[in-house]
Amino acid sequence: MSVKCFRCQKELDYKAGQKVARNEDCEFCSFDLHSCKMCIFYEKSAYNECRESNAERVTEKEKANFCDYFQIGSNENAQAKKNELLNAASALFKK
Repeated sequence: MSVKCFRCQKELDYKAGQKVARNEDCEFCSFDLHSCKMCIFYEKSAYNECRESNAERVTEKEKANFCDYFQIGSNENAQAKKNELLNAASALFKK
């Protein structure tokens, strides 16, 4: 699965979960790739906006950081999976 830049939404030459150096940035808009908003664990509604419970708090979500749990990817897949699970639960408990 390909990864899109959070800022410019252009497809990048990365696969979800691929290693990314802290200093790498988007070739189109120079957005920091090793940032919370580019991580598969980023979720606005989660505590500290991160679904990884062991990760340290990062205040600047759009800047490069040293998080050991970082995995480049898109939160779109997490949201799709969440919707799929909610639909399955609704169908299961439907009268």
